[in-house]
Amino acid sequence: MKRIIKNYIDRQRLLKFGNKIIVGLSGGADSVALLHSLHELEYSCVAAHCNFHLRGEESDRDEQFAAGFAASLDLPFFKKDFDTRSIAKERGISIEMAARDLRYQWFAELKENQSADAIAVAHHRDDSIETLFLNLIRGTGIKGLTGIQPRTGCIVRPLLCISKEEILQYVQTENLPFVTDSSNEQDDIIRNKIRLQVIPLLETINPSIREALVQTMDNLNEAAKIYNTEIEKAIQSVYNKGSISIPLLKTFPSPESVLFELLKNYGFGKEVIREIYSAMDGQAGKTFYAPEYYVVKDRNEFLLSVIADEDKKEYFIQKDETFLEYPLRMEITLRTNDTSGDIDKNPDTACLDYDKLHFPLILRKWIIGDKFIPFGMKNYQKLSDFFTNCKFSKIQKEKTWILTSGNEIVWIVNHRIDERFKVNATTKKRYIIKVL
Repeated sequence: MKRIIKNYIDRQRLLKFGNKIIVGLSGGADSVALLHSLHELEYSCVAAHCNFHLRGEESDRDEQFAAGFAASLDLPFFKKDFDTRSIAKERGISIEMAARDLRYQWFAELKENQSADAIAVAHHRDDSIETLFLNLIRGTGIKGLTGIQPRTGCIVRPLLCISKEEILQYVQTENLPFVTDSSNEQDDIIRNKIRLQVIPLLETINPSIREALVQTMDNLNEAAKIYNTEIEKAIQSVYNKGSISIPLLKTFPSPESVLFELLKNYGFGKEVIREIYSAMDGQAGKTFYAPEYYVVKDRNEFLLSVIADEDKKEYFIQKDETFLEYPLRMEITLRTNDTSGDIDKNPDTACLDYDKLHFPLILRKWIIGDKFIPFGMKNYQKLSDFFTNCKFSKIQKEKTWILTSGNEIVWIVNHRIDERFKVNATTKKRYIIKVL
């Protein structure tokens, strides 16, 4: 297997002989095989372990094992502890996303500190197949059908040429110890369902389905090279200094694809880009927003501009704050054991159930895709629809601030709170924000 890995590394130009590599070592069979094989191939390896503290004693067991295994190979070992759940809650993202971001951020820092040449992680062929299915389920373009790439910046994946079964054979042949993550056998995660249910089912139709899918991904990777080359030519043709020529766009077989590949780099989502495409023959003046950019439909072009600094910033409200000076002057009051039932119904005041909030609260401008449950209603409503129903002008939309808790909207400032955060008979603490 070491020969197969070495040939793959050379063919994909992932590493050079003697490179210093930060190797992610979780303690599972995949990372153990990666570290051992790279060490045997005489690369200079540094083992790096993340303890996300998500599985209690099992997490600590993994850390101890990783340290011991690195020592058995006489390799440097570094570890980092993360309070992953708290960080995920603070950032309003999933635990899985938080763990991934924390992992790669620390690996990058360690690479710089150790003057390493690359970061190696243990994704293998079956991981790439599962990623293909995940992207298919979510809806994807050609890039999503090409699987996991051998290299992403300084991150390399030398094991993409071998299967999980081959990894297990390798650790058994080399008599290598490893630990098992019990969560990998749970059947309630989408990736695990693909691994444990979907692929085995497909194997009853085609026993060589894994090889067939790998071949398909290889073919699509080659097709993607042609696609990317032609898209780049198209972008250079239609785009110049913030201006996208609509007449030139129309000369290409798929103007929407050109728009998508151009505008996704500026933070525009698929839904918004679809709306921009539909507006090619529409009236001038319509505006479309991303978190940091906006596009305005002019007569024969789309104009791409940066949103002003004030409008793209997020402002945090900490748990103990009683006053906010900027970007809005706000007075904040916390009332405990207040069961009077009296609520200030002025639109410039929000009376919220404190125990339903996650701090820090975030004050920001609205973006396409925002939705909430307006006070007094039961179902979600897109914020764009709320603005339309309330007959907001373009200027009113641009000036409206949104207060969020985690990734949920709490208050359309000066207009409507979210039904989920209202006070009721069971409320023990009232969190009152008043715009002055």
